[in-house]
Amino acid sequence: MAEKEFPMSAEGKAKLEKQVEELKTVRRPEIVERIKVARSYGDLSENSEYESAKDEQAFVEGKIAELENMIRYAVIIDNEGVDKNEIFIGKTVKFRDLEFNEDETVTIVGSAEADPFEGKISNESAVAKGLIGHKTGEEVTFPTPGGDMKVKILEVVSD
Repeated sequence: MAEKEFPMSAEGKAKLEKQVEELKTVRRPEIVERIKVARSYGDLSENSEYESAKDEQAFVEGKIAELENMIRYAVIIDNEGVDKNEIFIGKTVKFRDLEFNEDETVTIVGSAEADPFEGKISNESAVAKGLIGHKTGEEVTFPTPGGDMKVKILEVVSD
């Protein structure tokens, strides 16, 4: 079975690598120390500090594995050959929601970099799928979980 690829910018990959490094060099040793201290309290069967530290250790190890997998299968996005007015991963899009007459600006990124609070949406989201391939000035209607969305593309910016 082929592994899932994770489209991302070079900056996004570097950010993930930095996260992994911090988890391995800072968080992991902190947790090991907490486990050591908790063990010194004696009976592990009723030791909530020990259980808490072990749970955190499992979480951190899982996060490291997840991030390392994303890095291993990262595909760096290159939109050099894409028309400057065409929506693609790595581009910022300003559009108007025609139903609510509200402007919105989003940057389309790979799922590993998505952060809706920073205006970064995954290329796998309904909005991104509906926008990708379209150009400035177009009106587009596409399905979303909340119903069809009709937008006018106001501006496409390459990063």
